[in-house]
Parts: sequence; C-alpha cells; structure tokens
Amino acid sequence: MREDIKSFITKVQKPGRYTGGEPGSIYKNKEDVKLRVAFCFPDTYEIGMSNLGMRILTGVLNEMDGVWCERVFAPWIDMEAEMRAHNVPLFAHESGDNVRDFDIAAITLQYELCYTTALNMLDLAGIPLRREERGEEYPVILAGGPCSYNPEPMADFVDIFSIGEGEEALPELCALYINMKENGTYTKEAFLREASHIEGFYVPGLYDVDYNDDGTVRTIEPKYSDVPKTVRKRIVKDVNGAYVPTNPVLPVIETVHDRITLEVFRGCIRGCRFCQAGFVTRPVREKSPDVLAEQARIIADNSGYDEISMCCLSISDYSKVNTFTDKLLEWTDDERINLSLPSLRADSFTKELMAKISTVRSSTLTFAPEAGSQRLRDVINKNVTEADILRAAGVAFAAGKNQVKLYFMNGLPYETEEDIVGIAKLAKSVIEEYYKTPGANKKRQPQATLSVACFIPKPFTPFQWERQNTAEELEAKQKLLLSSLTDRKIRCNYHDAKVSRLEAVFARGNRRLGAALEEAVKRGMSFDAWEEIFDYDKWMEVFSATGIDPAFFANREMADDEVLPWDMIDCGVSKSFLIRERHKAKEAATTPSCKEKCSGCGANCLADPEQCRWCPGHTEEEAEYLGQNVRLEDIKMPTDDGKRDGRGAGAAKNPSKKPVRAVKFRFRETGALTYVSHLDINRAVMRGLVKSKLPLYYTEGFNPIPKLTFASPLSVGCGGENELARFKIVEEVPDEYILERLRASMPDGIEVLEVYSSDSNFKEIAWAENEINFRCTVPDGAEEALAKAFTAPVVVLKKTKSSEKEVDISPYFKDISFERTDGGMKIRVFTCADNTNYLNPEYIAKVALKILDETDGGYHTVTRKQFYKKNGEIFV
Repeated sequence: MREDIKSFITKVQKPGRYTGGEPGSIYKNKEDVKLRVAFCFPDTYEIGMSNLGMRILTGVLNEMDGVWCERVFAPWIDMEAEMRAHNVPLFAHESGDNVRDFDIAAITLQYELCYTTALNMLDLAGIPLRREERGEEYPVILAGGPCSYNPEPMADFVDIFSIGEGEEALPELCALYINMKENGTYTKEAFLREASHIEGFYVPGLYDVDYNDDGTVRTIEPKYSDVPKTVRKRIVKDVNGAYVPTNPVLPVIETVHDRITLEVFRGCIRGCRFCQAGFVTRPVREKSPDVLAEQARIIADNSGYDEISMCCLSISDYSKVNTFTDKLLEWTDDERINLSLPSLRADSFTKELMAKISTVRSSTLTFAPEAGSQRLRDVINKNVTEADILRAAGVAFAAGKNQVKLYFMNGLPYETEEDIVGIAKLAKSVIEEYYKTPGANKKRQPQATLSVACFIPKPFTPFQWERQNTAEELEAKQKLLLSSLTDRKIRCNYHDAKVSRLEAVFARGNRRLGAALEEAVKRGMSFDAWEEIFDYDKWMEVFSATGIDPAFFANREMADDEVLPWDMIDCGVSKSFLIRERHKAKEAATTPSCKEKCSGCGANCLADPEQCRWCPGHTEEEAEYLGQNVRLEDIKMPTDDGKRDGRGAGAAKNPSKKPVRAVKFRFRETGALTYVSHLDINRAVMRGLVKSKLPLYYTEGFNPIPKLTFASPLSVGCGGENELARFKIVEEVPDEYILERLRASMPDGIEVLEVYSSDSNFKEIAWAENEINFRCTVPDGAEEALAKAFTAPVVVLKKTKSSEKEVDISPYFKDISFERTDGGMKIRVFTCADNTNYLNPEYIAKVALKILDETDGGYHTVTRKQFYKKNGEIFV
C-alpha cells in the first residue's frame, strides 16, 4: 500500500478498493522483469474485478517470463479528488507504482460510456491524452474489448487496438516488444509499425481517414504498403486449451459478481439482428464438459466460492448442457455450491435444466423476449414465440418460482405503438400462466419484472445502418408502455433514453468525436455510465462547443453502400451477409439458427471446419443433437430420489449433521484487510473456512452457510492483534489439524494464532484495549492538552443510522494514556466493546486530532490489542 495515500484513505468510500494485497495477487522481482504492463479497467474496483476477461488476460501475461501485468482501476470521484489534492498519480494495484512508469498501459473498453473514464485515468497518471503528444518516455497505450470493434472515437488517443480475443495475441505483442528492446531496434514508431503486421492489431496512426462534405467517411487507407487494409479479429481456436485463472485473485471487498465464472462456450448460434456480441464472437467454440467440470472443481477448491455462474450468450444452446450439469452436480451439492445461469432462451429452457439450477439465491428466472409482438420478434430474428415464453414461464412456476424477469427493447427498427402495447399484454399473459400452472404455489403472488432497454445500433450487426429513435421518441414510447400496464403484479424498469442516445453516438462515431471526448475530460467528466454522475446537458454543451451534431451519428439512417467508420475491421461475419439480414428484417423474414441451417455468415472461415461446430462437418452425436426439436412438455422432471427440492445447493440432499463442538480461533488482522468492512471480513473468513475442507456445521435454512460468529466487529481502518471468532464442526478433529488447515486457507492479513475450545460466551466481552499511533506533528504541551480534552464531558458528533448528533462519549472509555514517539504520539485507551455500548476508537482519534496535526501527510493507525471482561479479566 502506498505510503502517500495513508493520510486520506480512511476518508473515502470503500478504502479496500485501493489497498491491494488480495489473495492470489501476482508479485514479481522487478530485476527479472523485462516488460511491465498496467492493465487498466476504466470503472470501479467492484466492476473490474467482476470482469472475466480482465482476469484471463492479466493471468495470461503473468504466465510469461519477464512480463509483469498489474491491475489498475479508476478511483471513485472521492478518491480521485484526494489524489489530485495530494498530487498522487494513478498507481497500479500490486506494486503501487505510477502507471506513467510502465511500458504498456492496456485499457479494456467494455462499453461506450467508459471512454471519458479511460481518458481521465491517463490524465490522472500524468500521460498526455493525444498519441502525437506522447514521446518515448510514455507508455504505449493499448486498448481492446468489445468497443474496439469501432475504435474510431478513441483513435486519437490509443496507439494500438487489439481486435478480438487476446489470449494468444497479447503475448505475441509483448514478445515483439521485448525482442525489439533486447536487439536495440525499439522505438515507439518502429514498434507500432511492426505491431500492425500481427493479425488482430489495428494501429490507427498508420491510417488516413478522409471525409465527404456531408461528414460521412469517404475513404480509410493505410499510409504504407506493408500495413494491412483491413484488420482481421483474432480468435482462439482451441478453447479447451485456453488459459483459465484457476487460482483467481480474491477481492477483499464485495464485487458485483462475487463467484466462480465459467466460460462454457464462445460465439452464438442465433442471429438476433440487434446483438453485436452474437456476431463478433462467432464462430461457436464449445468447451468439453470434462474440461469445464475439472476447472470448476479446481477454482472452487482454491477460492472457497459457493456459487458457479455459467458464462456464455445462451447456456441452453450448449449442446452438452445436460452432461455438463450432471458432472457438476456429482460434487457441487456435497460442497453446497449453487449453480446459476444468465438469461435463458425460452425456446430451449427445459424442466430438467430447471431442476438442476434451482437455487434460492434468487427466486427469479430471466428470459429475453425482446419484443412484444411476433411480427417484431421476427423483424429482429429472435425466433421465439409467445407459446415458447409462456411454456418456459410455466416450467419455472411449476418448479416453485413465483417471479420472472423479462428483457425487452423499445425503439427497435419498424416498431409500432402496437408492439409497445404488446409488451404489456405479454407480461399479463405470463401472470395468467402462473394461475394456470399445476403445481404453482397459489398462496404466493406472482410477479413479472420488465426491464426495457433502448435500442442502440451497434457495429457489425444487421441493424448497424438503422437510425436510433430520438430521445423524445424513446421517452414517448416508455410513457405509452407504462400507461398500458394496469396489473400491480407487473413492474417495469427502463433505461434512460438520454443515456442510450449518447451510447449510440459513440457506438457509430468516427474520429471527429475525439475532440468531444477530449473536451469532456477537460471539463472533469467521467463515470458517464453511473446514473448519479451522468449529465446529458453537459454533453450537449460539449458537442456544441466542438461543433458536433450528435444526431448525425445516432439518429441518421445509413445507406448500404456508405463507408462505415469501422470498415477497416474484419469481424469474420461478411458485410454482404449483414446487408442481406438487414433487408430480411424489413420483410419480417427470419433466418434459422446455425444448428438448423448454415446461412453463410462467413465466420466459419476464421477457424478449421471442425471448430465451427454449427457449420458442415458435424459428428453423428452433434447431428443427432441438432436434429432434436424437443418440446418442454415432453421432458420429464428428474426425481433424483427426492434429494433435490428447489432449496439451495445441498440443503435437501445434505442436511447438516449436528455439531459436536464449537471451535474458537484467535487471529491477527493486519494489512489491506484493516481497510475493509466487517461484512467483507466475514466473507473473506467464510471463504477461508470453506477452502479448509474442515467438517463444518452449516445453518439449516434455505441457503446453508457455515455457522460463523465474531467476538466483535472491527471498524474500517482498525487492525487487531487478538481477534476472536467461532464456528462449529460436525466431526471431531484435533485442534492442531484445525489450526494447520485454517492457516493454509485464510487470506493474507488473517493470521491464525491459536485454536481452542472454551465455554466462554462472546457476550461476556465488555472492554477492548486499543492503541492509536499518530504519525504527525506534536505541539509543545500536547500531553496536558490531550488530558484536558479527554476530561468529561467529551462531546463528539456521532453518526446514527439516519443523522448525526452530539454525544458525550466519556462513559464509554477509560484508562486513557498518552506517550510521545519518534514519529508523533501514541494513545492507549480502553473502549466499550459490548453490543449495546460499542465505541469506535476512531472517535478517540478525532478528539485527539483537535490538538495533534496530521495536515502535512500525517496519518494514524488503530490497533485493537485485547478483549476484557467486565471484571477486568482477559477474555479467552
């Protein structure tokens, strides 16, 4: 942890975002490192650490000898303000070194509204935004991710774009950098020229873009003959052999997706005409069930996570989904690990799948009809009928679910008011299906939650040429939908139309948008994807100041033959295929899925024939699967001998045994974990317990978890030398063995000191001894002034759940003493530690800081030393 953030780290929200030191972090000897990469995620730590792509790519690079890839996240606005006020530049998570001092800064662009945040990160690092302003002393700026399929809005700022999948491409780029450095041929200009020769890398500075008088692109031409005219995306052909982070970095604070994420397959057999991911990730490449099950087991053992999420565009399209889930259930129930799925296709959702993934973490299943009428579903090539949707909902209701979430879009091409009203009608039909379903629990009220997004035309889709509705048109359609909903059992959430408009501007933008992005960053704009920060009016001012008409990019229909800003990129799906699909949409004509018929999209040219499993050349087993047209009612619900009943994993199959005894353990809490909340500490220790494989006693509820109790929570920023916690075991094992297992499984910052059993109750704890060390300027007479300040009454402004009020804290502390040190002042004090009168020792520090001076980079640390009973005895 950087020394220069200690003076303000406890002032910001969630300081654990910035401390580093998580279990699984990679550290290397700098003397052995030839290339340092800063992998930058332009959003908060919780979002970035939930991104599987970041975990994969940092892991791949760290597998290379001589390469150290560190993580960097965008500091939240409060942290950024403190960093700028204290002249602290953007730093890497592992080493704490300035991002400016790295060789390559790699930025992942996951969504258009992260562009300003990405550029703001460069600015915070002290790196000039525009590539022509960066000399040899600055890192090479590399960008990738889904938004790189239209790199042009960011082309003025990025040196190299990685197009497609990076597991094989990025190591090749790093090897090129190291080789050129070692043989003395490296200059940034020479490196970029050589990088353009590697498939999958687009170097925007090596291309000239000319425009017509109307603002459309006239030509995109490479400046040199050795630079490719088009850049073909990279794919990994053998996904079974692709890198998987089996020993993942375990966040010390809760993240958005705090679980195991398994990538089941890449690509999509469907052809939804609005969906960029469905086209740019082709061809379909599946992992084998054996590989997936083995990877899941290893990650579970190394992480202690209790949930596995299957990552792909449509899990029910995985040809071996039943075999795979069977293999998982061979051990996940015993380990009390839940299985969860992303949104499901209604036409391939089965009772069997429902039984296997039944989980009480959420009583809701998600389906994506996308449109309210069959005509519009045909326009977008969804290939799902209302009967499919109602049948899938019925399967969920029959299995005990009473809530369904339905994803829709408004503003789709060729949409009418009738289609909007159809959304409300379909939702009403889903509710009615609940009451028609045999076996549904009629005592519980059903609920359908609608999530309605605004259509955004995306590159490399058949709808890339279509206009987006204006913000006013989208808002009018949202009002129409709301007025059509009359059943209180239907809830509706919808996206901000103005946010969606800005997304469309950058989704179809060209290089001229660089001026707007630069101006926005100058005005302090970032985190545009966050509702509480996004400011549409400010963006309109930015566009006006830079002479840009946002309607030109978002609300204009494009001709088939228009040169598109991203035409230098080859995503594998041919432009002629996309045009055919565009015109079929006008006729509401559907295209079958790849499992039914190859439609000649061109993606199979990117892989060996056998790698594109949905194109000609299937095995007999695959052909048999592809020929199936099984209806849901024909599939019998597996009985599983009554061992699974819809509760959480293992709740029914493995009811917890009775505990044989309670085990207490004493531990020291230090390092990064002192800056996280007690809830996060609880999660970290819980994962450690699960990893230990001890015979733990689990709670008896619908979602069984190990029974874990702490003596008293530590406040954020406070460490502990003799902390106590208790859990129960169902089989007798020696304390020495328990100690060994706990020490091996707990995260860094939790040092297990002792394991024992005793009859004492944590409720007997009355006082805690604390040591507060100030690194600060101590004025003359400080001891006398402190003694006076802590003479009753000692009034502080204390936070409550709803407000702040003045409280006399003198009854809640005792035996306070002061001692000068070489660096400042040390205070020892006993504070109340019982549940009703607990006093955060930080209030003691606040009173002391009225006398002590921390303004010049000073800070203080709080350490809880020991627990005591009311009679003064040490609690054990």
